[in-house]
Amino acid sequence: MKLFVITGTCGAGKSTVIDKLHSRLDSGRFYCTDGDGLGLNWWDYAGTDHEERYADDGLKEAVRLAAGRDVVFGSCMNPQDYFGKNTAPERVEASFFIALSAGREVIEQRLKDRPAERGFTTPESRAPHIEYESWFAKNRSKFQLFLDTSAADEDETADIIAAHIMKWA
Repeated sequence: MKLFVITGTCGAGKSTVIDKLHSRLDSGRFYCTDGDGLGLNWWDYAGTDHEERYADDGLKEAVRLAAGRDVVFGSCMNPQDYFGKNTAPERVEASFFIALSAGREVIEQRLKDRPAERGFTTPESRAPHIEYESWFAKNRSKFQLFLDTSAADEDETADIIAAHIMKWA
């Protein structure tokens, strides 16, 4: 089984791309999901002594639900944590990281535009995500594919990602 992680900070476009990939990738071969679709809640892990388990639990659940198919997983996870802190499920034979980035200003606006229940109502609540966005921009060369989604067409972005996934699959 191969794992394709579509990563980026909140607001980079991961869920949007995952939704579009459903119609571009064969569902008999690929299971497409993001962390939001797994029934796990980040706030159950945040601030605890086991925050890193959120990613591990998400990966395990995505692999379980994939039932043998390759997994396309939207997550804020970065490769350094994945390889250094997280434990890949045994069934994962290869992992690929696709990063989405939109720039600090775009991310801030996208987070401001989210419903209040998503928790991005204050500058303090958005700050870590904007900082993380900067990390992605500085580390763009560490990803097999890095895409700027600030003004990108969603369908074109999904087409590019689907083509790369098929190349690597």
